[in-house]
Amino acid sequence: MLKLLAALAMLALPTAAVAQTAEPVDVMILGTYHFDNPGRDVHNARIDSVLTPDKQRQLEGVAEALAQFRPTAVAVERVATDQATLLDQAFPGFSPAALRTNADERVQIGYRLAHRLGLSRVYAIDEQEMDGEPTYFPYGAVSNWAQTNGQADALAAMSATIGAMVADLERRQRTQDIGQVLAFMNGPEPAAKDKAFHYALMRFGAGDAQPGAVLNGRWFTRNAEIFARLIQVAEPGDRIVVVYGAGHSAWLRDMVEATPGFRLIEPDDYLPAE
Repeated sequence: MLKLLAALAMLALPTAAVAQTAEPVDVMILGTYHFDNPGRDVHNARIDSVLTPDKQRQLEGVAEALAQFRPTAVAVERVATDQATLLDQAFPGFSPAALRTNADERVQIGYRLAHRLGLSRVYAIDEQEMDGEPTYFPYGAVSNWAQTNGQADALAAMSATIGAMVADLERRQRTQDIGQVLAFMNGPEPAAKDKAFHYALMRFGAGDAQPGAVLNGRWFTRNAEIFARLIQVAEPGDRIVVVYGAGHSAWLRDMVEATPGFRLIEPDDYLPAE
């Protein structure tokens, strides 16, 4: 056994050495709210149109700020048709005219930024379950367990904290500049609350029935597959902006920070302060 462990350690040395000597990959995880909310979350925010002249001015300011990071690539929350290249199949058809009609944050932030900088490397790195596969967010199973085990009130109280966060987002996006909203969303408080909610769900379960733990495992798996795709397209010295729903931010940030050869760049170093 000792010989086997020693051999495995020797095999790992070249990879570790490359990670330490190669030019690092700088990754900015930009968590955002859904500008054109598809209504797929447990709590869905009511968002004002970002297609108005004032909101478009604000988004130009966001793009100008992010451009100071000098990105070499952009990655967005879309499933790539070509899983070999992971290039975003929708981006080649983009023109600035779409900014007047398409409210999607992938277009308004990701494509706007890539077009401004003349980038061709826009990647679609999302992961979604295939037909017949279990969902990556099995909240229904947690809710059912809570209902049948006298824990419905406890789950409702936890859910109310997320509802309060959504209400706060609705207020902020009405009264603040988009750049300021994004700066807040990418600060430490929202990520900490999001993780706390997920981990507290592990209280819901007993014995062989652990729906809260399963939810956390499935959610981690989805984010791990997203991050794996990011690793696979990254090149030494890259500076990548990842535009993703804020619910993924805490996990993706942790993965960037824990991966040799990758450095986490804070969006708040570039976005306007509140």
